[in-house]
Amino acid sequence: MSEDDSPSLAQKAYRTVTPGSRTHPNSEMDSIGWTMFLLLVVLMVPLLPFIAIVYVLSKLFDYLAAQRGPSP
Repeated sequence: MSEDDSPSLAQKAYRTVTPGSRTHPNSEMDSIGWTMFLLLVVLMVPLLPFIAIVYVLSKLFDYLAAQRGPSP
């Protein structure tokens, strides 16, 4: 048995009884994924101004705290 005839380590580790399957498009899961994405967008768009305000205020407070110096 030559080196070319012996199975590789990956082939030894990938032993299975079921035949391999080929990739195929899954339109049902694709539509569910797009639906979830669109629902998240619909929910997040009205919240974006509040998220932006909280972000700006946190950056402002961090800046002001750095200007005051370390607390005792």
